[in-house]
Amino acid sequence: MTFELVSDYQPQGDQAQAIGKLSKSLSAGNCHQTLLGVTGSGKTFTMANLIAGQNNPVLIMSHNKTLAAQLYSEFKSFFPNNAVEYFVSYFDYYQPEAYIPRSDTYIEKDSSINDEIERLRLSTMGSLLTRKDTIVIASVSCIYGLGSPEDYENMMLPVHVGQTITREQFLEQLVGLLFERNDISFGRGQFRVRGDVVEIRPAYLEETAIRLEFFDNEIERISSIHSTSGKTIESLESHTFFPAKQFVSSSNKMKKAIVAIREEADACIEKFEKEGKLIEAQRLRMRTDYDLEMMAEMGFCQGIENYSRHITGRKPGARPYTLLDFFGRDFLLLVDESHVTIPQVRGMYEGDKSRKTVLVEHGFRLPSALDNRPLRFEEFMRMTGQRVYVSATPGPFEILNSRPENKNFIPVKSRREGGAPAVSALQIRSSGSTQNINEFNVTAPGTPLVVEQIIRPTGLLDPIITLRPLKGQIDETIELCRQRVEKQERVLVTTLTKRTAEDLSEYLKGVGLKVRYIHADIDAIERVEILRQLRNASIDVLVGINLLREGLDLPEVSLVCILDADKEGFLRNQTSLIQTAGRAARHMAGECVLFCDTVTDSIQTLINVSNIRRQRQQEHNDQHGITPTSVIRGLQQSLHTQEKQSADQLNRAIIGEDEVDYDKREVIAELEEQMREAASKLEFERAAHLRDQIKALQDKSY
Repeated sequence: MTFELVSDYQPQGDQAQAIGKLSKSLSAGNCHQTLLGVTGSGKTFTMANLIAGQNNPVLIMSHNKTLAAQLYSEFKSFFPNNAVEYFVSYFDYYQPEAYIPRSDTYIEKDSSINDEIERLRLSTMGSLLTRKDTIVIASVSCIYGLGSPEDYENMMLPVHVGQTITREQFLEQLVGLLFERNDISFGRGQFRVRGDVVEIRPAYLEETAIRLEFFDNEIERISSIHSTSGKTIESLESHTFFPAKQFVSSSNKMKKAIVAIREEADACIEKFEKEGKLIEAQRLRMRTDYDLEMMAEMGFCQGIENYSRHITGRKPGARPYTLLDFFGRDFLLLVDESHVTIPQVRGMYEGDKSRKTVLVEHGFRLPSALDNRPLRFEEFMRMTGQRVYVSATPGPFEILNSRPENKNFIPVKSRREGGAPAVSALQIRSSGSTQNINEFNVTAPGTPLVVEQIIRPTGLLDPIITLRPLKGQIDETIELCRQRVEKQERVLVTTLTKRTAEDLSEYLKGVGLKVRYIHADIDAIERVEILRQLRNASIDVLVGINLLREGLDLPEVSLVCILDADKEGFLRNQTSLIQTAGRAARHMAGECVLFCDTVTDSIQTLINVSNIRRQRQQEHNDQHGITPTSVIRGLQQSLHTQEKQSADQLNRAIIGEDEVDYDKREVIAELEEQMREAASKLEFERAAHLRDQIKALQDKSY
């Protein structure tokens, strides 16, 4: 097994030395290593080169879906001949089940599942079980409960040409894999039967179905077909069917589980009745009876994950099976933006536990539901072996673990003038107990390290840091924006609240600037569209809060203005300031202006770090005769170009027919289908483009 890296580029700047040091550390068997790479230094390409030297599967974790999708796209292009998979939460919308005792309010679980992401999750599980050259880009969804890999693998159904099996036996096994028969609507996870021909649409394939043709009691022919047209794609000698659902189990295990669930329910109901909690007892009886009936008849029920402990045969309190179990013992973990991802992993367990405890106490769930949970942090650490933390601003956890010899490391932000450090040792909290961070230190031989990737392939320096007083910060911002706009450059402005971002946007529009704001209330596709408008100069200034940090690749931005920079806190700590300032690091004229009356510890850290990096970068450029160049990336065609077309031009561009033959509803339906397809493939810019075309047609009056 080999990972084949396909790229027209060679490592440049600090990339070569970073790849060499990290590869040596991994070969030495070290568990922890950190890549401290400045914004724009090509950390993703460095990660790709590390993967190319691996002989085991790779897990890349990111802290949100959008960045995970960006990484998925990049690694698909780097490794086209290997299995690159995408594993994130498959809910477009998710309202967890909850109960509020004070107001006696029960909130039923409500969710909207994204079928395409569910397909990608199933594809991930299948790839991990069948091939080692697998790269998985995942969010923290990978630490949540999943079906047993042993059950999933045991239920795989291989078939081959010439195999002796009756059609009825095959259909029975398909139903056991939770496929559903539907001879009319042929969706994922379904099959249809036409005489001796059975067509199955696996849940993990995109537009492909598998056709089996029987002759007597033998499989005569296997072929892959297009799921819509039915045209044959290719003939196959064999095929392996994976289960259609993520939570599957054998019939014997399911029968045992039903008995165990019934016993637990009876014991809990008896306990409630003895305590006089008759309402709770009735609730639990009704819920459990209904679920058990569905499991006995259908092999599945809504919320079956809450019974996962019984279905998988685990002991009370045992950790759940997760995606990590599908990797086996040896795999490499790359934690992207680790300063955000690691705390996110650490915080998942307690929140889930507190919500479900209330449900159990009031009879909405059995106590075993508590064992359907995310991993505790110490469980996550024990299940992962070698790790590379990747960030421009790695947190204390990463630094301390990658430098265990530095026992007295103290974050700069913890120091106070004229006094002792506020923090002398870092501790982590997990499952209600406090554990010293050194529990997770390196145990393998070799010296772990923090590798700095400071020199950019483009030769660009870190942005210049400028301090300005708070008084008149809005007027100063307006003038700075106008200066950059005249040069056809873009500006980011960060505020502390959503209300301020919206009000400032309106004010800047009033003085003639093209402005938009962006915050968490704006959906993912709309955010992508706003960023695209910024890049193509449809807007010149973007106002935001916390979203203008990790992961934004905006080469046209030359100025970042940070309002109220001395308001020390989450949005103005050293990590936030360094990350935000980095958004201007892809432009030759990059500058970050901080409006403040006091130079806080975080601001001073930003200045010190920037000065040191600029000095190293300038010395490297002088030594090698490098002339810095701004990053250049191609742009998609402007939406506004389409919007400025006349209605007739737009109609002809879309359907290519005379207006007499034009059926608007059919065209809109076709565009909506294309939009959904683009969104499912994570092509958010194209989806936004199609959405605006649909809106233009819907707004027309006939």
